[in-house]
Amino acid sequence: MSTFEYETEIQVRFRDVDAMHHVNNAVYATYLEQARVDYYADVLGVGLDGIDTVLVSLEIDYRSQIELDDPVTVAMGVRDIGKSSVTMGYEVRVGDRVAATAETVQVYVDADGDGSRPLPADWVDRMEAYRA
Repeated sequence: MSTFEYETEIQVRFRDVDAMHHVNNAVYATYLEQARVDYYADVLGVGLDGIDTVLVSLEIDYRSQIELDDPVTVAMGVRDIGKSSVTMGYEVRVGDRVAATAETVQVYVDADGDGSRPLPADWVDRMEAYRA
């Protein structure tokens, strides 16, 4: 397992499980999203209504299935901070087993939809401090 600076627990819901009795592949993206929301709240002090980012890239590599009663942890960390973007890496874990690895890129945008804008300086400072 790789080292990540942030972890959050995810509750597998009955609706996450498909006819094959395991978590559907598309739900993994939702788990990553929940981890980002938790990270923004815990590390940056930003609630869901203040996260003015859009997901511009998502890559998931599936390694093993997750079942309904599995304890899921999403470990994540900031890999790169750009002028208006943040790249994050992830491991979706069931105990010591890595069920998936992933990477996302989020871009900070103007709330009016006029394109990207620079990341807030306090976000950058908090992300850097948390990575240290």
